[in-house]
Amino acid sequence: MEVDYKVNHPITSEEFIELLNRTSLGERRPLESEVIVKAMLDNASLMVTAWLDGKLVGLARSLTDYHYCCYLSDLAVDESVQSMGIGKYLIKKTKEALKPECKIVLLAAPLAEEYYPKIGFDACKSAWVLSDIIKLVI
Repeated sequence: MEVDYKVNHPITSEEFIELLNRTSLGERRPLESEVIVKAMLDNASLMVTAWLDGKLVGLARSLTDYHYCCYLSDLAVDESVQSMGIGKYLIKKTKEALKPECKIVLLAAPLAEEYYPKIGFDACKSAWVLSDIIKLVI
């Protein structure tokens, strides 16, 4: 089985949704909203995909300036092909598309918290999320 990796190859919303539903990310993404899913794809700065026999089996979707910071928003690998190194290779291909000094930053899914230190990521305990503007204290 040879996996084919592509950089910034367009995918459909349906392919994206189907992949996420075959991962633990599906339950934490607004897949019921076609508008949001389409915007997630249309506004990604960098997307690396993995294909097996013409089927999307992995994706690294990022927002980046390519020089200083790359936010790896989604790293998804079909559960049926996990442990084949696809996730690591998606990250490697993402890093290769960036300038050498550019850092990759991500928020780990609960089931993946132990994965990232094993492949070289350092934990950062100062991440913060503002989900609701109403909570913003001015």
